[in-house]
Amino acid sequence: MKQTPDIVKQTTINAIRILSAEAIQKANSGHPGLPIGSAPIAYTLWQNFLRFNCRDPKWDNRDRFVLSAGHGSMLNYALLYLYGFGLTKEDLQNFRQLGSKTPGHPEYGHTVGIETTTGPLGQGIANAVGMAVAEAHLAAKFNREGFDIVDHYTYALVGDGCLEEGISYEACSFAGTHELGKLIVFYDDNDITIEGNTDITFKEDVAARFRAQNWQVIKVDLVEHPDDVALLTSAIRKAKRESKKPSLIICKTKIGYGTPLEGSHKCHGSPLGAENLQKTKENFGWTYAPFEVPDEVFKHANMACKRGVRFEREWKKTFSAYAKAYPELAAEYKKAMSGELVDLASHTELFEFDKPMATRQTSAVVLNKIAALVPTLMGGSADLAPSNLSDMKNTDTVTYGDFGPGHYEGRNMHFGIREHAMAAISNGMQLHGGIRAYCATFFIFSDYCKHAMRLSALMNIPVTYILTHDSIGVGEDGPTHEPVEQLIALRSIPNMKVFRPADGKETAAAWISALTGTAPTALVLTRQNLPQYENSGLEALKGGYILKDCGGTPDILLIASGSEVELCYKAKAVLAEEGIRARLISMPCIEEFEKQSEEYKESVIPSSVKARVCVEAASPYSWYKYAGDEGKIIAMNTFGASGPAPQLFKKFGFTVDNVVETAKACLKRK
Repeated sequence: MKQTPDIVKQTTINAIRILSAEAIQKANSGHPGLPIGSAPIAYTLWQNFLRFNCRDPKWDNRDRFVLSAGHGSMLNYALLYLYGFGLTKEDLQNFRQLGSKTPGHPEYGHTVGIETTTGPLGQGIANAVGMAVAEAHLAAKFNREGFDIVDHYTYALVGDGCLEEGISYEACSFAGTHELGKLIVFYDDNDITIEGNTDITFKEDVAARFRAQNWQVIKVDLVEHPDDVALLTSAIRKAKRESKKPSLIICKTKIGYGTPLEGSHKCHGSPLGAENLQKTKENFGWTYAPFEVPDEVFKHANMACKRGVRFEREWKKTFSAYAKAYPELAAEYKKAMSGELVDLASHTELFEFDKPMATRQTSAVVLNKIAALVPTLMGGSADLAPSNLSDMKNTDTVTYGDFGPGHYEGRNMHFGIREHAMAAISNGMQLHGGIRAYCATFFIFSDYCKHAMRLSALMNIPVTYILTHDSIGVGEDGPTHEPVEQLIALRSIPNMKVFRPADGKETAAAWISALTGTAPTALVLTRQNLPQYENSGLEALKGGYILKDCGGTPDILLIASGSEVELCYKAKAVLAEEGIRARLISMPCIEEFEKQSEEYKESVIPSSVKARVCVEAASPYSWYKYAGDEGKIIAMNTFGASGPAPQLFKKFGFTVDNVVETAKACLKRK
């Protein structure tokens, strides 16, 4: 029997609920509470507002939807299934199973239609802020009167957990300060977390908090008015009318609405159970077989899909006219969105250095030269640009400007003292497309960025992290600001490239690697001056190479990164005076070195040469593999101290004399 429009709407909302609950029950794992309670929010957005084309999921001008509360992933999969993104019933039945397209939390690049990897609470809302930044920047850069080729919204769905995490404070403060009016966030306010009611941990006035952060706040009561699509529609329309503030739509809901566990934390992170699932179906009048959905629901959802097809068709017509009116801009837009880059390695001016400089300074030189070659490069620092030299300087021929209200075309970002959100916002900017994102802070504060950096690597997106003041060379600021364990921490992240260059040319190679690869890159840079080496350069792209060799088979290998290459360079000369043949190997990036062929690695570090000294002013754990059974490591086994950098290097054994003596000890033991 044909259903009335209102009944079809309700059936579609219930389909989202039941599919989610069934998949979680079959997997015997998952979080049913959020999908069930927030189904009307998701339905109203996707059916009536979200601009997407299921036939072209990567359409440039689509709206972005971020499920920040990623534990409710079945909500996203149910939507992708119903709205035609290619998921099948079998995919839903394989929820949380090995190799399925429906993993436990949404994964970017794994499931079509997923805009970002979420699950670690708060990351998604910060990614959404980054996407809104990208939309605002690209619109200011490319739009012209009558041609709004960049014109879309970023929507996010968050829960109590996202808003408890500190990153949400950072990111939402940034969004309000920057007046990101095309960011709309739904707050599933159900008062429940894993341990119980939020009264035990979270009693703040969320509305007042967001108003104080320059957000528009709208409230929708879905407890008094369950499944009220009209109420939600009105709220979204109001949010879209506000162009100078991001909007938070606080949706008062009941977790697990309509189930026997309604309102209980017991339905937050556990399946309903077979008996409760059956009662839930009865409560919603759901009589269909498991994972079956009536045709009317698919036909209803397909209306939104057809709308999206029309939107893209109209956008293409607009873009075609735009290309005729502004051919150069249109060509630049296409290059930006495709990620096309010039051949940076062929630009020899990136390698021109003739005096000692700190690698933070050489990075600034390279950054500013690349900025002119890569118009999509955009980023900034967590309030440390004067120290980590991460801003793009205006010249007589180009003005980069600062991103902000009224100046969204600016390419320099001021993230404020918000390291965690900075990294996650940069992820969102990169994910959006059209931007090559970078961000910067002191290396010690990479700990604050760590989880977002990990997600950069997990998503395989090339965000560049400028991390300066890289060792005890920080000096007087003392052990609170002197990185020791941070290098090994970042090197342990799969798919993260960690470059610690020894001079300007290695720094240039590191930047080229960062911008031409698909993985995130950490540029770990010194505060103190370092020499420039004759034989450095593009070889650094291999991660490790022979910087200065000896005649014949070496007696000993000296292996170092960054500032400690200078110690080994000088120690090699001293050893040569005593008739000891030492090979100096610069190892700016262990990850890239490990990708090289076995033949190449053997040519650099021959297995027959057992006497080796590895030197790095950080934790020794990166170096045991290269030191081997008979080598030695000069590294940091304690925290640093406060004092002038030269004194600290001497105190902790980073001297030419110690390298020489350690090398001799290796040879004697041999």
